[in-house]
Amino acid sequence: MKFAVALALCAVVACKKAESTKKSGAPAPTTAGTVAPDGTRAIPIAVKKVGYEPDAITAKPGEKLKLVFTRVEDTECGAQVKVDGGKAVDLPMNQPVEIAVTAPASGKLTFVCGMDMMQGAIIVGS
Repeated sequence: MKFAVALALCAVVACKKAESTKKSGAPAPTTAGTVAPDGTRAIPIAVKKVGYEPDAITAKPGEKLKLVFTRVEDTECGAQVKVDGGKAVDLPMNQPVEIAVTAPASGKLTFVCGMDMMQGAIIVGS
């Protein structure tokens, strides 16, 4: 019985800590991804009702990236994506859609939903 109470308490504390981490600021940009033999890095991006996960990606200047968007939740807003102000691309449910981009020399490159409500960015670091 004591073990079950202790386990439940640990779960509550872990949830509270996760919530406070989310509220304390934006998550660190992702540097993860799979690198192909040609040097292109593929970044999986889940499209959810709350936005893009991840919504910030760190890249090197001029790095070639393949953004792999997958709409995993039914959201009208996330049904399309535009990268760097370009043409809207449809995102069918549960089907990965690849968009090739090159990181700028400096600054950032943005991606937004078709309604310009959800946004994310590729942030160029050193």
